[in-house]
Amino acid sequence: MAEVLVFVDHVDGAVRKPTLELLTLARRIGEPVALAVGAGAGATAGVLGGHGAVRVLTAEAPEFGEYLVVPKVDALQAACEAVSPVAVLVPSSAEGKEIAARLAVRIGSGIITDAVDLEAGEQGPVATQSAFAASFTTRSRVSRGIPVITVKPNSAPVEAAPAAGAVEVLEVSFSAQATGTRVTARTPRESTGRPELTEAAIVVSGGRGVNGAENFSLIEALADSLGAAVGASRAAVDAGWYPHSSQVGQTGKSVSPQLYIASGISGAIQHRAGMQTSKTIVAINKDAEAPIFDLVDYGVVGDLFQVVPQLTDEVKSRKG
Repeated sequence: MAEVLVFVDHVDGAVRKPTLELLTLARRIGEPVALAVGAGAGATAGVLGGHGAVRVLTAEAPEFGEYLVVPKVDALQAACEAVSPVAVLVPSSAEGKEIAARLAVRIGSGIITDAVDLEAGEQGPVATQSAFAASFTTRSRVSRGIPVITVKPNSAPVEAAPAAGAVEVLEVSFSAQATGTRVTARTPRESTGRPELTEAAIVVSGGRGVNGAENFSLIEALADSLGAAVGASRAAVDAGWYPHSSQVGQTGKSVSPQLYIASGISGAIQHRAGMQTSKTIVAINKDAEAPIFDLVDYGVVGDLFQVVPQLTDEVKSRKG
């Protein structure tokens, strides 16, 4: 059976959820071969094998931590030469898309970014994308070289599928460009105790209608009751009510959770571009004519200062 190369996103051996989703998609079109690089790469084998990876290629050279993306591109190129895959799948993060683009140029292949689904086709993998702020859905395939495809988080379920997960050390020869940009310092991300925004299954966002930074505690309380991440519209971020790192939209982060709750958000195209691929969308807004209601699965016309606390209490009571 043809092999599919999956680039592993991990932190010191802890595999992140989008990679496990990629393994689910990879099994639809072939046998997954995972590539893990950097510190702790070898420790990923157990989890990767448990989710379908027949082989796990590892490389733990210090260059992966000391420099930016080029060493990872070098490793992916070496893996492509060793495996000859029918496709290369990469998580659709900012770094992932840069790695994928550089790899596609090097190996002379086409690239598809931000896919939300993947299936086997007679002439190669067929990817589904949301285009023009998710107003259209497209299905496309790469017609030249090895398809390089980045996939958005929450595009597929995480499914256990025990496989061999045999570990093989990959020999990587680093290019001259690999050491061109050095990492001089790192600042640990402050933990909020909530899921990562782009990976969360549930996202609760607040917008201009929240009317102040102090009122985002209502949004956070609802998110915490649901085990959700907290997002914000550009208007709320520009007003200084919430950090830019939590902005959802065209100039922020794109999310595709199972459930997206928009509170006090009008639904401008800028925001819709970042959340329109969510599986179920709920809006709370006192303006019955707000554009967000054209998009949602469920809408509540009401004051968020009354609706959100009641919803939070109801969630807590049902969980209790």
